[in-house]
Amino acid sequence: MFYSVLKSIHIGCVVLSISGFILRGIWMMNASALLQHSLTRRLPHIIDTLLLASALIMAYLSSQYPIQQPWLTAKLFALLVYIGLGMVALRFGKTAKIRVLAWLLAVLVFFYIVLVAITRNPVPFIS
Repeated sequence: MFYSVLKSIHIGCVVLSISGFILRGIWMMNASALLQHSLTRRLPHIIDTLLLASALIMAYLSSQYPIQQPWLTAKLFALLVYIGLGMVALRFGKTAKIRVLAWLLAVLVFFYIVLVAITRNPVPFIS
């Protein structure tokens, strides 16, 4: 029962996280002042902390850990790539072109992570 609730929290945080990232990317492309709003700057950290905490607790409860499970290892490395691309997209990209490209790549990496989670296959495009 607890695991099911935790998984629901995790999935809800996934939806909120990518929705917020896509919205912030759109605001970035439109040079919106909303991107600098205090809620816009703080809420993603809260959501992503809940997302990571729920993932870690589920891994512990199910005894499935990266390195032991190739699909979790793939998710972990893809997560690091996603975070790096997100930082370039929303903070460190020198030009608008670089920020938009990093944002698009980050969204693609995010959906790769979701596919890996659903299929439990590090190469979800190959059956």
